[in-house]
Amino acid sequence: MPRLFIFGLGYTAKVIARTFEAFGWEVVSTGRDGTLSFDDAGSVRLALADADHVLSSVPPGREARGEPLDPVLEAYGDALGGKALSYLSSTGVYGDAGGAWVDEASPIGTGRRTARAEADRAWQALGARVYRLPGIYGPGRSIFERVQEGRAHRIDLPGQVFSRVHVEDIASGVLAGLDKPVGVYNLADDLPCHQNRLVEHACALLGLPLPALQTLDEAGLSPMARGFYAENRRVANGKARRVLGWRPRYPDYAAGLRALSATISPSVASAAPAPASSDQR
Repeated sequence: MPRLFIFGLGYTAKVIARTFEAFGWEVVSTGRDGTLSFDDAGSVRLALADADHVLSSVPPGREARGEPLDPVLEAYGDALGGKALSYLSSTGVYGDAGGAWVDEASPIGTGRRTARAEADRAWQALGARVYRLPGIYGPGRSIFERVQEGRAHRIDLPGQVFSRVHVEDIASGVLAGLDKPVGVYNLADDLPCHQNRLVEHACALLGLPLPALQTLDEAGLSPMARGFYAENRRVANGKARRVLGWRPRYPDYAAGLRALSATISPSVASAAPAPASSDQR
């Protein structure tokens, strides 16, 4: 039985773990819900020695707190030699593109995620498959919860565009990459769009009124949430399609929300208006 070792069994990594297990893999992991403690170096190193593939979803440390750039590489980098490696990075490494398309050849390290960009490069240097991910959504973590709890905002920023990806499509992308060339891959859906369209679509499905259209200042967002709007880009997924043979099961927000609506309430309509066409290349 092949073995996958996961550093950081969080929301996305749990879905990846279940996907690999369905294909006959044994999964060992660290994290709050993992099978091992990250700090139990002896057990971790023994498990790593037996692992066929290692995946890290651990974010970079925070420099202000004196944390290591990458906790996994700091503690266990010497035990990763010769292993097949995967790293979950972020499309935030591309910074602001003014709404233009970015792909894996675009420069990185100029935006807010400079630490992430450095960690991204470090994993590349080890020969990892690096998966850059945009806004992640899925069961229990989507615009539905924010709308229902009154936390959704419609921000008056014409031309602002974001890319997204369903968590199950991340898992299928990582699985597809197992026997493919090492390198960087964007895993994003086919329809970048304004966050307002997502909010409006969710409200229509739930039969709830739209939040008021506000400026950034009126919305009173946290610094982290406000930073979400500081960058504007479209993320191309052509390389993952060509090289990995990956096809997102949920190619746009409408398909993803339609599937999630069944888990929200039986009264939510199963049909949804089709999204506007995209200029996805």
